[in-house]
Amino acid sequence: MNDAHHGDGDEEATAMDAGTMDEGEMEAGTASPIYSLRGVERRYERGGSTVLALHDVDLDIAPGEFLSIEGPSGSGKSTLLQLLGALDTPTAGTIRFEDNELGSASDSVLTRIRSQEIGFVFQQFNLIPTLTASENVGLAMVPHHEPKANRRQRSADLLTRVGLGERAEHLPSRLSGGEQQRVAIARALANHPRVIIADEPTGNLDSESAEGVMTLLDELRSGDDAVTIVVATHDADVASHAGRRLRLRDGAIVSTT
Repeated sequence: MNDAHHGDGDEEATAMDAGTMDEGEMEAGTASPIYSLRGVERRYERGGSTVLALHDVDLDIAPGEFLSIEGPSGSGKSTLLQLLGALDTPTAGTIRFEDNELGSASDSVLTRIRSQEIGFVFQQFNLIPTLTASENVGLAMVPHHEPKANRRQRSADLLTRVGLGERAEHLPSRLSGGEQQRVAIARALANHPRVIIADEPTGNLDSESAEGVMTLLDELRSGDDAVTIVVATHDADVASHAGRRLRLRDGAIVSTT
């Protein structure tokens, strides 16, 4: 099965080098990668057969980077996002998130990373329809036992940051699709994450709203709450916002630009 996915040696070397950082990119004064993947593979057993969703993935992601992951359906985009989001573990290889090796981390460590270090944004906004924008954002802080007054202030600050300060008390039904996704982004930022992982975040938006959401994500890389952004998309216009564009095919990295 592996042979069906492998190209020649030169192509494999090019893809491997494309995903990793050389010493020049990690020169003095710059931070180490927030993610470092080596030889990552993910297999699934389905109906008595083995599906190779990812293989031979070597990838470094720098703090504050905006990375897009592109590829057709079945290329491995969602699988890679799940691994980066500590929602799944690799069949082989290593995934380091800062000082943690995710493949061997305990459930409690993975839970902490998901809840405190990573914010998630999805194609479906997943807002609770009976809660206001402010309440939807604040809900993300409840498991951390943040006092109600602090939750309310943090929610107000984040909604202002995403351009919805005056719509904080609106229910989702009174917000446009683009505004609902902005609320979802504010919610993803609620617990001061280091990383935002977004899976097709503009898939349900018109082109103007999509452009606004992507501009907002790009702006999140600056300021006191600067974050690393990883976006999976099939849309070239969305991917054009990224500083680096990774392309997958048949579960392998085939190019980076």
